[in-house]
Amino acid sequence: MSKLAQVEVTHAASAAEEISAYMSEQEKKSLLRFLTCGSVDDGKSTLIGRLLYDTKLIFEDQLAALTNDSRKHGTNGEDIDLALLVDGLEAEREQGITIDVAYRFFSTPKRKFIVADTPGHEQYTRNMATGASTADLAIVLVDARQGILRQTRRHSYIASLLGIRNIVLAVNKIDLVDYSQDVFDRIVADYQAFASNLGFNTMQAIPLSARFGDNVIGPSANLAWYKGPALLQHLENVPLDSADSARPLRFPVQFVNRPNLDFRGFAGTIASGTIAPGDEVVVAKSGKSSRVKRIVTWDGDLEVAHEGQAVTIVLEDEIEVSRGNMLVAPEARPEVADQFAAHLVWFAEHALIPGRSYILRTETDQVTATVTDLKYRVDINSFAEVAAKSLDLNEVGVCNISTQEPIAFDPYKSNRSTGSFILIDRLTNATVGAGMIDFALRRASNVHWQALDVDKASRAAQKDQKPAVLWFTGLSGSGKSTVANLVEKRLSSIGKHTYILDGDNVRHGLNRDLGFTEEDRVENIRRVGEVAKLMVDAGLIVLVSFISPFITERRMVRELLGDGEFLEVFVDTPFEECARRDPKGLYAKALRGDIKNFTGVDSPYEPPENPELHLKTVGRTAEELASEVERLLVEHGVIFNYDQSSWSI
Repeated sequence: MSKLAQVEVTHAASAAEEISAYMSEQEKKSLLRFLTCGSVDDGKSTLIGRLLYDTKLIFEDQLAALTNDSRKHGTNGEDIDLALLVDGLEAEREQGITIDVAYRFFSTPKRKFIVADTPGHEQYTRNMATGASTADLAIVLVDARQGILRQTRRHSYIASLLGIRNIVLAVNKIDLVDYSQDVFDRIVADYQAFASNLGFNTMQAIPLSARFGDNVIGPSANLAWYKGPALLQHLENVPLDSADSARPLRFPVQFVNRPNLDFRGFAGTIASGTIAPGDEVVVAKSGKSSRVKRIVTWDGDLEVAHEGQAVTIVLEDEIEVSRGNMLVAPEARPEVADQFAAHLVWFAEHALIPGRSYILRTETDQVTATVTDLKYRVDINSFAEVAAKSLDLNEVGVCNISTQEPIAFDPYKSNRSTGSFILIDRLTNATVGAGMIDFALRRASNVHWQALDVDKASRAAQKDQKPAVLWFTGLSGSGKSTVANLVEKRLSSIGKHTYILDGDNVRHGLNRDLGFTEEDRVENIRRVGEVAKLMVDAGLIVLVSFISPFITERRMVRELLGDGEFLEVFVDTPFEECARRDPKGLYAKALRGDIKNFTGVDSPYEPPENPELHLKTVGRTAEELASEVERLLVEHGVIFNYDQSSWSI
């Protein structure tokens, strides 16, 4: 080998050693996840841009692009606008605001960092909650000219709720108040007055100017009166919670991997704890146990796996473990329940209403869920517990939730991964809320199903009919009750066993305590749905005549019943025709403003999307409409073995 080749080999080996040493050094560094939050225009994006710029973590091409972007979108005149480093969306640059969460990674000789830049606008609170859900520290920015604002309180409370225990109060734009210590001290006192009860372990207040770099990575001569650390110095030295390493094993199963008959593994990411071959594990929901045979990864088997690692676990025994279940430590098992109390942050324009059905999704599980009770909402200004019947956009409340099937979870304060969930609207698939589980409810631990010898099938056979619910929905005055009454008379004439649940009649008894707000309308239908279900269990044909204006509640009742037991009949009469008929004089009163929350006037009606029967009533008689309902009942096998000639009355 020539001397030149030997030199090249030596240099290559040396470079490889340097790279390996560098990678090893990086792996040993601790990782701090933090977010910036606060009100609009407090300088969150500018602060992150300043951190990246002053720590020399911007490449030359990025700096050139930033210079060009600053001329087009910047707000600092001829100066570089550092906020544009993280405000990447065109809409963000045009409006000068942050909309989505932007994540950036950077590193110093002491520590690695992942920072989430979150929006300050109230309508994007969900994005702030997303950024806070994995953070160890929150930098709450306050404009020195504005002081503590409502959004400052909201973001601080949500940070506390999501388990963040380290806070930096960054009093930004201190240059615009002449670097005043008095202004800084007043803002710190105001913040401590409301944040002292939020459970933060550390709270460091730092005066700074993100635009000019004062106190960002080093002390500033303009702030000689401040004796504390600069921001980066504090971030490098703030202690991280070491309790996470002691948490018990939680391995949510995300996928059952079975490429062939000889391999069956359970794939997922370890939410907490450690696991090794030979360890005993328990399936959370069933309680069945086994031992770990192998821990498989793309790079080969592991001798031990830790929190945050994505692995496939192979067990010694063939036990049932499906997606949505968890493998857990046998001596420290999670809760398994179908009712629990939780804190909930509401994200949707349409209010949360108890009794309405949603999809609840945890890290791996998904079930139908209902908010059964809203205990209270939290007043963001005073953090007082305020009685409420609903939660509006960005409000926080405490509620009880019931799921269709039991789920496995830990209280959020014990495990952020297995104690959190989101609620999804069943119609739009939009995420409408984020929740933190407080504790399981044991209300039904002593309540069990009583075995009965006479069941629904035997009761129906006795009556020679198939039990079902005919659900008549439509505007007030559409003719629902008229058609339902006529159908029941015809059914009675051929010996069928029926019962009518009419909206007005039920409000004289069962639902006499309910008004006509949206919350009460939801509860009205929930109760009637449960009664109708009991009547179907008794073998009856139940005719329900209710306006029932909301699709979600009608779907909820459908899901209470068995397949083919819910037949939706849309009595479709135009608003103008209903108002013309006005059999009870209600439309005239509602249009004058004498009646509030009247469906079709100042409260919405959501027509069925796919009813079993669509009755267009204009120009048709009640007898003709009833005959269509008859055919529906025959088609679905609700009535049979009868002489059709005896049907009419």
